Amino acid sequence: MTGPAAPAGEYAVVVPTLGRPSLAACLRALAESEGPRPARVVLVDDREDPAVPLTASVPPALRSRTVVVPGGARGPAAARNAGWRAAGDAPWIVFLDDDVVPGPTWADDLALDLAGASVATAGIGARIEVPLPVDRAPTDWERNVAGLAGARWITADMAYRRKALEAVGGFDERFRRAFREDADLALRVLDAGWTLAEGRRTTTHPVRPADRWVSVRLQAGNADDVLMTRLHGRDWWRRAGAPRGRLPLHLAVTSAGLAAAVCALTGRPRAASACAAGWLAGTAEFALARIRPGPRTRDEIVTMALTGALVPPAAAWHWLRGQVRHRATPAHRHRAAPPSPSAAAPSGERMPT
Repeated sequence: MTGPAAPAGEYAVVVPTLGRPSLAACLRALAESEGPRPARVVLVDDREDPAVPLTASVPPALRSRTVVVPGGARGPAAARNAGWRAAGDAPWIVFLDDDVVPGPTWADDLALDLAGASVATAGIGARIEVPLPVDRAPTDWERNVAGLAGARWITADMAYRRKALEAVGGFDERFRRAFREDADLALRVLDAGWTLAEGRRTTTHPVRPADRWVSVRLQAGNADDVLMTRLHGRDWWRRAGAPRGRLPLHLAVTSAGLAAAVCALTGRPRAASACAAGWLAGTAEFALARIRPGPRTRDEIVTMALTGALVPPAAAWHWLRGQVRHRATPAHRHRAAPPSPSAAAPSGERMPT
């Protein structure tokens, strides 16, 4: 015999984490937010070798309803799956990143978001704010993070209906980085006949410190873009509202550099010079395009010059790696539509304000 169903507006919060210091600020803001508290908070410890217990970051107001589950160091998609499956029977699962700060009225606003959802609304996003310096132009890294403010369906703060997660199987655990796993889930949910909405709650995403090579490491996401194309077709960019980026130019610049090296080694100096000139022009254009909108400090200029030469080949390498790794990946197949699709609002609906 089963117990009574959970209230329709009840929610659980899932936070995958690597134990970063920002986790304490996230949970403190969650505890202090005005409104109904989550039925359960699930911290998914995705560290390979946990050294300090995550419970040290949990404020007293949340301790009785917080559980910690292991993530197995398999990435955020797998961690979120482990989290929502351990979240009890709450009908809504709110995914938060461990470096965001829910607003002071977040819980009240979330309650309004959930109450306004139609029967076919699978997910409700938050409004993400990224604070930027007011006394200078933002750096390239700061502009990169600021792009989250306009991104769709990002799991920095995204509420999903449990039934929708169950219907599509949750996150695709082939996405091992915090990149595109949220867009993939959203497209699969939409393909299954659900709708997604934008809510009224607000969450802040601070810009965390990063070293000068962060833009080079981020190029690993090009392999995930290949997987997205295999799964969702070449138009997935448009459907997900994702920027295309500079991959075609990176491939062209990298090809010019490789061609210059090959021509030089095979004794064709004129061709080598022409190709080298193309590589230099493309590299300089890329660096200048990132320097102009920035603070133009010495350190920023040096960083843009150094990474301007490394980002194109890194992007090309990860794109090729993705082509090989995902060459046999079949396209995503649509699943059955949700209950009562006639009650659905148009895809991309906005919650009333």
